[in-house]
Amino acid sequence: MALFLHYLSLGYLLHGIALTLAVTAYGLAGGLGAGVVLAAMQLSGQKWLAALARGYTVVFRGTPLILQMVFVYDALPHFGIRWSAVASAGVALAANEAPFIAEILRSGILGVDRGQLLAGRALGMPGGVLMRHVVAPQAIRTMIPAFGNEAVSALKNSSLASFISVQELTLRSTQLASSTFDFFSVFFASGLLYLFLTGSVSLLQLGAERVLDLDRQPAGPVRGLARCLRVVAWWRRARDPVPPAPASGATTAEDASRPGGAVIDRQQRAQRLASAPVALELRGLSKSYGERRIFSELDLRVHSGEVVALLGPSGSGKSTLLRCLNRLEVWDSGTVFIGGHRMGMSPGGVVLGSSAVARQRVELGVGMVFQHFNLFAHVSARENIAGPLRWVLGWSAREADARAQELLDRVGLADRAEALPRHLSGGQQQRVAIARAIAPRPRVLLLDEPTSALDPEMVGEVLEVIRRLASEEGLTMLISTHQLRFAEEVADRVVFLAQGRIVEEGPAHTVLHAPSHALTSRFIRVMAAGQLSGAPA
Repeated sequence: MALFLHYLSLGYLLHGIALTLAVTAYGLAGGLGAGVVLAAMQLSGQKWLAALARGYTVVFRGTPLILQMVFVYDALPHFGIRWSAVASAGVALAANEAPFIAEILRSGILGVDRGQLLAGRALGMPGGVLMRHVVAPQAIRTMIPAFGNEAVSALKNSSLASFISVQELTLRSTQLASSTFDFFSVFFASGLLYLFLTGSVSLLQLGAERVLDLDRQPAGPVRGLARCLRVVAWWRRARDPVPPAPASGATTAEDASRPGGAVIDRQQRAQRLASAPVALELRGLSKSYGERRIFSELDLRVHSGEVVALLGPSGSGKSTLLRCLNRLEVWDSGTVFIGGHRMGMSPGGVVLGSSAVARQRVELGVGMVFQHFNLFAHVSARENIAGPLRWVLGWSAREADARAQELLDRVGLADRAEALPRHLSGGQQQRVAIARAIAPRPRVLLLDEPTSALDPEMVGEVLEVIRRLASEEGLTMLISTHQLRFAEEVADRVVFLAQGRIVEEGPAHTVLHAPSHALTSRFIRVMAAGQLSGAPA
């Protein structure tokens, strides 16, 4: 036992550990750098770059590491490239690790929900901002276990450096055992030293996972502060309760001004909107996916402050049309104008790149609410709203947090500000998504089936938030929906889309109660049950 303990503390073996760690560090650092490049090549969308990366992966994953080390150490000098044994081992290990690390990176990035990327683009985030604040934080969390496993593997594979005379732990253990003939004690001590190193890596991995665990309870003082904030929010709501809804037959100033209100003069509002400037215009817009035509030669004008309900059967292109309006989808032909500016084009008529289009969305004030919420899964409800204000618009943290809290109050979620999206109900998530979309005060708001992903009992709470927006914000809104009663109450105009064209459009009440086209009539008749009293039979 004494001899075994002596081997554990022997400087000869400890120096071997230092060389083992050096080779491993060189291999992991170089592999990470090369892996980033390989992953970027495969994700670039350029087929020739992806093919080069795949070819590299096939070669270095398909040949033994020991041959790669021998090649770097013995073959490259014939081409005038000479490195020390330690450097050669590090380079070979890096070249071998690169494709494995690239696959870890690529799978982590691809694992982030595509809807979140779409939401980030709609909020005006260029690629770099989207990667830094949305993709990377989520991808890193999923990659930590794989990186830990790869680090342990690299640490063990560094023992192959002994074949090119690197005096690392394995080679020194072999030399010591050959001189003392005490093979069992020497290699048992060597094994324990390796176990200590790999165990340390595992502990670091577990620590990183714990630090990045979104569900980990905060420390005591932070938890106490969060509890105090919830109490303050409750006290504010108790002190300033929401006024009760007016009794049946009563009217309010809001009723008299909102679209679809009980006493509103729709004709007067229509005349006022007709004289308002055009906020959104389509001219000859066409879109296809391969041979499948989605819509063709669409023309539409929406005036400032107007609320338009976009109706149509599933697959009629409503969602695609909304994504075209803010250039999340590239259309085939035609033009989209937002506030008189051509979407996706510079004033000189040059097609804008993705980063320039992101800036244009912000400058023109186009917001979007998605069918499946698309909240950023790694941050709280408050940060979903405040984060884009800081990342894109450059607001200070104080300003962004104040705006986020104001909007959470308005949508009735002040007490859920610190909740992660997955801890919210579907209706609550959609209300946060609406608050996020209006946080930068857009002039045009696009809503893509905002209630279709909700359970029936949650639909009402989201529709009520949209009703209030329509009456309070004066936003220009284009809403894709199947909720006919909601469309009648909120919309100034209904546009019915079917068979790739606008079949019918007109005042909401007229189209929903007296449609002039057979396709519209059939659609309303099918959808009307339980939604719209008095709809045509």
